[in-house]
Amino acid sequence: MASIRDIAKLAGVSAASVSRILNNDETFSINENTRKRVIEIATSLNYSKNQNRKNRDVGDKNTIALITRHQADNEKSDPYFMFIRKGVESEAKKWRLKTFRAFSMRDKEKDIFQLSKYGAVVVIGEMTLEALEEIRKINSNIVLIDSYSEYAGFDCVQTDFAQKTHDILDLLKSKGHENIAFIGGLGSKVDIHGEVVYYKEEIRSENYRQWMVLNHLDNYTTVLQGEWSPGAGLELGTQIMNMNPRPTAIVVASDPMAVGVYKAVINAGLSIPEDISIISFDDIEMAQYMTPSLSTVRLNSEEVGKIGVELVRGKLLNVRAMPVRVVCSSELILRDSVNDIKNEEV
Repeated sequence: MASIRDIAKLAGVSAASVSRILNNDETFSINENTRKRVIEIATSLNYSKNQNRKNRDVGDKNTIALITRHQADNEKSDPYFMFIRKGVESEAKKWRLKTFRAFSMRDKEKDIFQLSKYGAVVVIGEMTLEALEEIRKINSNIVLIDSYSEYAGFDCVQTDFAQKTHDILDLLKSKGHENIAFIGGLGSKVDIHGEVVYYKEEIRSENYRQWMVLNHLDNYTTVLQGEWSPGAGLELGTQIMNMNPRPTAIVVASDPMAVGVYKAVINAGLSIPEDISIISFDDIEMAQYMTPSLSTVRLNSEEVGKIGVELVRGKLLNVRAMPVRVVCSSELILRDSVNDIKNEEV
């Protein structure tokens, strides 16, 4: 159950002001819009000044229920999603909102009915539309983070990886590259039963395909997809090394996969960037220490989680009537793995 301090934080006023408003202090002079906002927030959070603190349920309307991509014991294997979750938790704490890890979307057994107890639900990763509709029947205050399906009616936080893929390809083209390949992982959504549904139309691979067509280079289009792992990068990179003609550049969808691609290039007796240029996504810590240092796209995933909480606050405060889609900007870090192509190779 919300406290006066919780309401004050959300409303942007002092706790004393909230107390005087909720106690109908007629001697208290305050802007009428502020008064209405405080009352609306208190109502939305089910505030009761007679509520006994000892009887408060942890699953109150001032709590955000988290549905995570991974289970807690294997989350560290995918730091991107882990830092999104941490961003949600730290920003929620700032606004005196609580968070609760309800379940992992891959759990076979889920108590989705518990979600009715909470103020909002944040889904980190992609679930099927059918799964989201089931959740929405129980709690309509849903915010999706890192979901690229164009589902109507849901607040959503996305990255600009679609545009950044075009930017990378524009850069490579400006450096003389035309025969550009793409290596990435398969997209995936999880249904309400925890089953994973894989698909090829991952956001980066699709935008690579679109760019190649728009730039009349579709005869060079090469898309290889597998697991999001260094091993898959090595396997798929080896296939590209054996191509004739061999691509002069590769766009890789994640840095861990790029580690495997580097190994494939070395195994083929070739050099980066002299024989082949490589650009990736993630900017993991080791990217700058690879030889040569890896050019990659940096995204502050913790900030992505924080923005998700901003959308949650909009839900809790009823400040808007329509769903919104927020696109977070990333940054291309150009290092030593990209080179201008020699004229005679064009």
